[in-house]
Amino acid sequence: MKQWYMLTVVGQDRAGIVAALAEALYRGGANLGEASMARLGGTFAIMLMVETNAERAEVERWLAAPVRDLGLQMHIDPIQGRLHSHVEPNVRILVHGADRPGIVAQVTAALAAQGFNILDLHSDVGGTREHPIYILMLEGHSAADLAVLEQALAPLRKSGVEVRATAIETMVG
Repeated sequence: MKQWYMLTVVGQDRAGIVAALAEALYRGGANLGEASMARLGGTFAIMLMVETNAERAEVERWLAAPVRDLGLQMHIDPIQGRLHSHVEPNVRILVHGADRPGIVAQVTAALAAQGFNILDLHSDVGGTREHPIYILMLEGHSAADLAVLEQALAPLRKSGVEVRATAIETMVG
C-alpha cells in the first residue's frame, strides 16, 4: 500500500545534496511530491514529500549512504499526502526594522489573532553587524479585510518596525 512520508534533511550546504537524495529515492522506486528547500546561514534544509510502497526503515536504508557521505541529518515522518488541496495566499505581509528579539512573535501573534494562516515565511538579516535590520516576508490566507489586518499590526509600528499588508491578486482560470 502506498504511504506518504515527509523527509526532512539538514546539513552544511554544498553542491549535489538534492541530486544525491533524489537519485537514492528514484532508485528505491519512490515518487516525489511537493518540496521546499532553503539555504539559511550556510545550512541546507529541505522538506520533501515522498510516496512509496516501502516501509519507513527501507526509505532510511535507501538514503543512508548519501546522508552519511554528505554529513546530513535526516528525519522521516508518515503524513497524509494531500496534493492538489492548496490554499492560495491572498495577503503578503512585509516587515522590516532594527533587529531585536520578539519581532516574529509579535507579528505572527497579531496576525493569528485575526485568523491569518501563514503559508510561506522568509526572513533575512540585513544592514551591518553593528546595525542589523530584520526583514520578514509572510504570505498567507486571510478571511479578514486588509484594513482589519493593518489595524492589528498598527501597534508594531509604534515600536519602530515597518509593517505593510498588501493583497495578492490570484489569477484563476
